Amino acid sequence: MSVVQGTCSQRFEGVRSALEENLSSGEELGASVFVDIDGETAVDLWGGYRDEQRTSAWTEDTITNVWSTTKTVTSLAALVLVERGELDVFAPVSRYWPEFAVNGKEAVEVRHLMAHTSGVSGWDRPVTTDDLYDWDSATARLAAQAPWWEPGSASGYHALNQGHLVGEVIRRVSNKSLKQFVADEIAGPLGADFQIGARHSDWGRISDVVPPPPLPFDLAALDPMSPVVRTFTGPPLDASAANTAGWRNADIGAANGHGNARSVARMLSVVTRGGEVDGVRLLSPETIELIFQEQANGTDLVLGVPLRWGIGFGLPQLDTVPYVPEGHRCFWGGWGGSLIVMDLEHKMTFAYMMNKMAPGIIGSPRSEAYLRAVYAALGAAAAAARPPVHA
Repeated sequence: MSVVQGTCSQRFEGVRSALEENLSSGEELGASVFVDIDGETAVDLWGGYRDEQRTSAWTEDTITNVWSTTKTVTSLAALVLVERGELDVFAPVSRYWPEFAVNGKEAVEVRHLMAHTSGVSGWDRPVTTDDLYDWDSATARLAAQAPWWEPGSASGYHALNQGHLVGEVIRRVSNKSLKQFVADEIAGPLGADFQIGARHSDWGRISDVVPPPPLPFDLAALDPMSPVVRTFTGPPLDASAANTAGWRNADIGAANGHGNARSVARMLSVVTRGGEVDGVRLLSPETIELIFQEQANGTDLVLGVPLRWGIGFGLPQLDTVPYVPEGHRCFWGGWGGSLIVMDLEHKMTFAYMMNKMAPGIIGSPRSEAYLRAVYAALGAAAAAARPPVHA
């Protein structure tokens, strides 16, 4: 059996080759890669194994925890409500969630939650991963606490709590939990095999994540009251938590989405394709353009690297993510390397989901290799389409 399954158009064979190389070398355990070009499937590949013992193949319907790629779906959910006229991203959070307007958060707007600039990038300690599973308690704690820096002045990555913050606004507006809203209003209508959390009936096809090396932060050497320490200890997270029943049953819109490259690309291609996918319209071009209104551009107070944030999505920042080109593009990914890129210039949606987590938080050498292969193919195609230059 070939190490890679699925389909790939000829000009994207470089993507297949990169995936085959990583699977054959063991750098990759199990993974899927998908590329949509204006509604046409250019790449739909998967391969490898679901388990470290290499006894169970990664199949077409294998899903896995995609970590912070989930945030892009949560942001899409908020934009759906914007499109319906039910949510204003420039309104104070307290318009929808009155309890939030205390301890210096009165002026925090919805866009600040979506752009990681609210000053509330984690929970005040003490807090454990298990505390995230109790939605009412977890959101009440976030509403009560004070921001850790001046809201709107800088970004500080809302690593584990962004889904609770944005999700509570969505719940107040729609009267649906975040996971139910995504199921009913996005994944369901689009036929996308994606869930926040995971139904017990699907656990048999979930590939457990393989945890990465420790995060590249020496927290003990930093100011314990700094946003980076408070975020990564509020709560501290062991990646193996993603393989537990508690995690799969929870509603963690920042980190516990389950899907594969095809399903994530299916949903986020709404952004790339002008708001409509196969007759299902979720957004207008005007709502999509909100994404590209820059909210922060500088060193992120939590991740410690330069980032640009629009409303709900990262924008190209070549110093930090050099393989996402500048231009009309937005993206984000998950701990360990999963990645979703929406390229409006090429009407291209790229997604990569995997089980073996790489070091770091933003991207990985594997996600870089696949995306660079995609852009190499797009560049070659563009060159072939240009008329010849005659002397």
